[in-house]
Amino acid sequence: MLRIEAVLFASASPVSREDLSRVVGRKASVELLIEDLATDLADRSFEVARVGTGWMLRSRSAYAAAIHAAADLSNQTFSLDEFDMAVLAAIAYHQPISRNGLKEIFGKEINRELIGRLSERDLIATGPREPRRGAPYTFVTTDVFLAAFCLESLQELPDREQLVDAGMMTQLDGET
Repeated sequence: MLRIEAVLFASASPVSREDLSRVVGRKASVELLIEDLATDLADRSFEVARVGTGWMLRSRSAYAAAIHAAADLSNQTFSLDEFDMAVLAAIAYHQPISRNGLKEIFGKEINRELIGRLSERDLIATGPREPRRGAPYTFVTTDVFLAAFCLESLQELPDREQLVDAGMMTQLDGET
């Protein structure tokens, strides 16, 4: 269990079951060791979180204000403007999606610089190529995206109707 804790502590990204299994041995139950570690950390300021297909240690949200007040997080902030966030949300909800698909949603071309910024921050990655002439690339979100928004999987994204009702998203034409 302490080996798993050390690996999770040292890693900046989620660690897969396979990687943890190499640390503790193939016969050990990684899931049970993770559960034991989560129990041990129950009264601590950080927790074991499932992110995509792996695990990571992260601070509990109750301590966010203290962390922001005292810690240097300048290299961990995404500094995304409202439109960048809207494009990121469109990719999350419609993935895999091409630049043409994004153009259909936003009514304008999405520039390569924006896609580059999201890729550089490892929030998105290229997905499968579209099965049409020219086979354009598509985009998908990454485990870094999941970790940044404290999600275990994309199934935890807010329901789109809830976002529309809350005024955070407009109803797209042709959708119900």
